[in-house]
Amino acid sequence: MVILLGIAFLAGIVTALSPCVLPVLPILLVGGATGTSKRRPLAIVAGLVGSFTVFTLAGTALLDALGLPDDFLRNLAIALLFLLAATLIFPPVARLVERPFYRLTRRRVNTEGNGVVLGASLGLVFVPCAGPVFAAVASLAATGDVGVRVVLLTLAYALGAALPMLAILFGSQRLAAGVGFLKREAPRVRVAAGVVLALTALVIAEGWDQRFTTSLPGYTQAFQDHVENSSVAKRELHDLRGGGQALAAEKGPAAPNFTGIAEWINTPGGRPLTLQQLRGKVVLVDFWTYSCINCLRTLPHLKAWDARYRKDGLVIVGVHTPEFAFEHVPSNVRTAVKNLGVRYPVALDNKYATWSAYHNEYWPAEYLIDRSGRVRHTHFGEGQYSESERLIRQYLGDATQPMTDVADTTPQHFMTPESYLGYGRLERFPGRVTFDRYAMYKFPSELQQDDLAYSGSWKVLEQRIVSGPFARLRLRFSAQKIHLVLGGRGTVQVVVDGKPLRTVAVRGEPRLYTLATFPTLRSGLLELRFSPGISGYAFTFG
Repeated sequence: MVILLGIAFLAGIVTALSPCVLPVLPILLVGGATGTSKRRPLAIVAGLVGSFTVFTLAGTALLDALGLPDDFLRNLAIALLFLLAATLIFPPVARLVERPFYRLTRRRVNTEGNGVVLGASLGLVFVPCAGPVFAAVASLAATGDVGVRVVLLTLAYALGAALPMLAILFGSQRLAAGVGFLKREAPRVRVAAGVVLALTALVIAEGWDQRFTTSLPGYTQAFQDHVENSSVAKRELHDLRGGGQALAAEKGPAAPNFTGIAEWINTPGGRPLTLQQLRGKVVLVDFWTYSCINCLRTLPHLKAWDARYRKDGLVIVGVHTPEFAFEHVPSNVRTAVKNLGVRYPVALDNKYATWSAYHNEYWPAEYLIDRSGRVRHTHFGEGQYSESERLIRQYLGDATQPMTDVADTTPQHFMTPESYLGYGRLERFPGRVTFDRYAMYKFPSELQQDDLAYSGSWKVLEQRIVSGPFARLRLRFSAQKIHLVLGGRGTVQVVVDGKPLRTVAVRGEPRLYTLATFPTLRSGLLELRFSPGISGYAFTFG
């Protein structure tokens, strides 16, 4: 853990030296130049570290609990920046802001801009250039998996980012105190600082800062990769996300029970199942999620085995562990189970409790459990259906029935890997993204194989992207089929190598759409043109 904290601290420093800090640089200069207290920079940093840590870890849960929109905290921070700017420009406003606090104390409150409030606002509008460390923190926070280690990791990252900012604050303060002109013209300097603060808040509110930072080269990228993408960092982050290895089936460990299940589908009266109840049966535990194309290609085999071997003692349990927020909704899963024709029991593992008990990391993943309750075989991903069925028959003790005859649709050719669009798992993206708010993007001059890029207005969230005006997406693909999980209401025009292919009508709850099917494997440039308000989650290919 100490190693990971050191990596997070260094990652924070790199972030604070990257182009991401430039939009808030005027706020730091104003914060240091205004106010006479030597402790003011420390107060600003304390506010920044505190707000960044708290709201990174608990902001989403807090907003959900209060029923507030996703961008409420950011908008509140921008409003506070405007208010602090007004206190610098207009002394009556400063006195008005001071009045409620003055009643609580006999000492006069310093109205030269409250350092903690300024720092707290800064912590909410500061958008890091996310690397693996921040992505891990954001994804764990989104799933509610926030423990002591995640809190310490976030604090280490925030402190690392705050260190260069603290140097800027002290430097600005010393400059303001040491230059005679600035000391003599203190009232005018305060007004000028207020104007700068207000203009900076306006730039951040309108998203103009994104255009500036994305036009700059990523001069810290090489160092960030060295710090966060090292083998040590990858190992430590893997352990943080859940660690361990999937169950070693060849050793025959006792299978963990189903735990933390929110709801059961296809059981009598919706009653839960336990492995103790199933002792004497052969159990196949299948981790899946209904929008995963790899899982959907596995379903025909599972349904065939259920129909062929249920009477002989096979019980298939589909543990539905969601990838995306919409897959947490029980009614969505119930509808999908019905539409897909799944008749075996399905457990809704919304909190990843059973997933964690099995140390699982894949969709789909199969764990074959013998009659004594021990894991005897595991398989991750698609394929090897004949081998899995052979083992099912072996542990059932039944070799008289013929094998099922279901075509194996596992792709046998090289193709573009599964590609997520939200920042939590975004890969192969040549650029930087702005978190949780609309920003303007521009296509790069060229894309490498399997890379994707955005253009126009997009809001990039942890699990998805939401289209604004002129929103487009490009992906250099190699596949025979292209699928994308989409939600909302509107249209998506599909263009391949510059030629319009079709227009997809998106209607309602998120689901998997097939965008293109080619006679054979094809490589090319996919461009999608979105109407506003469409959510995109992840590409899968066949």
